[in-house]
Amino acid sequence: MSRRRAGCLPVLVVLLLLLVGALVVVDRVAVGVAEDRVAEQVAARGGLTAPPEVDIAGFPFLTQALSGEYEDVRIRLTAEELAQPTGTRADVVLRGVHLPLSDALSGQVSEIPVDRVDGTATLSYPLLAERIGGDTALAQEGDGIRVTRTVEVLGLELPVTATGTVGLDGQDLVIDVGNASAGAADVPDAVLDRAAGLLELRYPVPALPFGLQVVGVTPAADGVVVRVQAADTVLRG
Repeated sequence: MSRRRAGCLPVLVVLLLLLVGALVVVDRVAVGVAEDRVAEQVAARGGLTAPPEVDIAGFPFLTQALSGEYEDVRIRLTAEELAQPTGTRADVVLRGVHLPLSDALSGQVSEIPVDRVDGTATLSYPLLAERIGGDTALAQEGDGIRVTRTVEVLGLELPVTATGTVGLDGQDLVIDVGNASAGAADVPDAVLDRAAGLLELRYPVPALPFGLQVVGVTPAADGVVVRVQAADTVLRG
């Protein structure tokens, strides 16, 4: 009898492993389907031009689906989906998304309550440089930003480089520059000050979905990162 029990043990272990594997497969298939459904609902409720890339974090997924509450839904938005100029993108995390499984599957969703939304919108340097005009080039300079451009002042064309700060004025991103120089050229300070004024920028941060509000800006390697937040928001179509 003991030999039979001993012989059954490996079989039970194998069956258990197969069951666990099957549940994992089902869970991953279900999360893929749900991500597609959530993407469709988010696009409709967020005023997007197309369903975005959605990643529902957390494992197992099925327990979240059955409860109708998703702890961490990550959304990557392109310029096209946001209907914004090339060089704009956003990464958003919806925390505490309340969406009953039956509603998601049936498509009968009138609103999606969300406890909190955190995210960043990145405005690329080429996008901002285009707004300044000419041959402007922007790059991160420590905690600030470096601006280079050929400008015309008092009939002179000067290749000017300046460093500046990035900040907010309401919903506008503002680049204020100073410490301008024209390389090895000996240029009066008054001329450089006038040239530096041509390198400054005021850029209206585009309206973002999900009731997001701008809370800060930071220069990064590939653009200016705009930090956004929202709390107790409801996505409605």
